[in-house]
Amino acid sequence: MFHNSQLIPYALVALLGAVAPGPDFALVTRYASRWGRRAGLLAAGGVASGMAVNTAAAVLGLGAVLAASPKVYTVVRLIGAVYLLYLGIRLVVSILRVRRDGVPSKTEPESRHSARTAFWRGFVVNILNPKAMVFLVALMPQFLPQSPAMVDRAALGVITVLVVLLWFVVVALGFSLLRRFFEQPRARRALDAVTAIVLIGLGVKIALD
Repeated sequence: MFHNSQLIPYALVALLGAVAPGPDFALVTRYASRWGRRAGLLAAGGVASGMAVNTAAAVLGLGAVLAASPKVYTVVRLIGAVYLLYLGIRLVVSILRVRRDGVPSKTEPESRHSARTAFWRGFVVNILNPKAMVFLVALMPQFLPQSPAMVDRAALGVITVLVVLLWFVVVALGFSLLRRFFEQPRARRALDAVTAIVLIGLGVKIALD
């Protein structure tokens, strides 16, 4: 079993990975800014839950199988890219409808049940990100003893999920303070436009990687 001195460096590296901007950050900030603290925290919970699935797969060895199988990796990557494009395009459609009609569309994405949707969108975005799993497969062995037990791997997995959860909880709480500002139509449209650009850009980037 490894010493506790290895846990802090691992947690810091995991935090750097969590802080890196990505679709999960875009979703959490949008939900927190548009619908407040509850929606933002549920989005954060969805992101952490998705990371828990990826971490469990890495700990159990499924991540190594994914990393060693280019075809499976490519399929998961492309599905994830299509999902991001889908979310981004829906936002674009919503923005165009608001511009045309002058009022928010009843079919605007997440306009109903936004909190529940926030959790599942955060969850799906993460489990469809094979890079996260491959990243853990490459990272964890560097902080494990020569003959690691399952409890060693599980400890790093728990730290990974907790770090991701804590980071996105902080993000959600911080951006929820801006909700009143983003209730203004112009600010809301700007937020939706930026989120759409980010999601579509990341979807294209992932598809072409």
